[in-house]
Amino acid sequence: MSAAKGSYYLPEPSPWPVITSVGVFVLALGFILFMNSISAGSWLMIGGAAIIVILSAKWFGQVIGESEAGTFNDQVDMSFRMGMGWFIFSEVMFFAAFFGALFYVRQLAVPWLAENELLWPGYEGGWPTAGPKGAEVIAADSQPGPNQFSPMGAWGIPALNTLILLTSGFTVTMAHWGLKKDNRGQLVVWLFLTIALGITFLAFQAYEYSHAYTQMGLTLGTGVYGATFFMLTGFHGFHVTMGTIMLIVIWLRSIKGHFTPKHHFGFEGVAWYWHFVDVVWLGLFVFVYWLV
Repeated sequence: MSAAKGSYYLPEPSPWPVITSVGVFVLALGFILFMNSISAGSWLMIGGAAIIVILSAKWFGQVIGESEAGTFNDQVDMSFRMGMGWFIFSEVMFFAAFFGALFYVRQLAVPWLAENELLWPGYEGGWPTAGPKGAEVIAADSQPGPNQFSPMGAWGIPALNTLILLTSGFTVTMAHWGLKKDNRGQLVVWLFLTIALGITFLAFQAYEYSHAYTQMGLTLGTGVYGATFFMLTGFHGFHVTMGTIMLIVIWLRSIKGHFTPKHHFGFEGVAWYWHFVDVVWLGLFVFVYWLV
């Protein structure tokens, strides 16, 4: 159905939502079987993930084609902006829940347990901690032994990654300015730099995780400190991964000549998301790394 002037575009009935549901179900089922050591689980996970990836390419490709054909009018554009705004708000609440859990543990739960000798005699509390029955914290310059771990410091890779993400916020803004000036070269070059910075961030985080597991005794199972550290940084890394994939798609579209100075919400939506990722990392750097 095309969009007449002043009307709201409604797409034809699509199979993509149903296929998405099937892919998500297969992925979830595979994960459950995998967690229960059933061999078919890993194959179902791969199959479900493949379904989601393929249908995403088809579905988003259809939307891109509709956009380039001029199907969407200003009313549709506004609905896209509102939808993206609410989506980012939901992401803010998602991370707020994890930051809230970190605050509760550090400021309330751990001190309370340390004050109640009847529950855990000899537990002194403090942060970082793996909890009353968890591992023992050792100095960062020592080698961890059994049931010991070193906390992750702020200076080094975390500080470098902070600089990388702040720089990427600048580069994506420069790309946006190039698009608004109809300077295709500036758009493509600065977008490429943003993608490169995102990939570099992920590479450093992967190295940090490997170092934590192999050299610092810090794992997801290291009590409450390990759980909060890896859940917060891990979910943020997942968001950086998704944001980088989005940037690559926008970069390829820019090379093909998509977007105009007046109509480029596809670019703006991804830029909003990337700036959100930057802001969340600043919170992580301060409360997870620095204020240890």
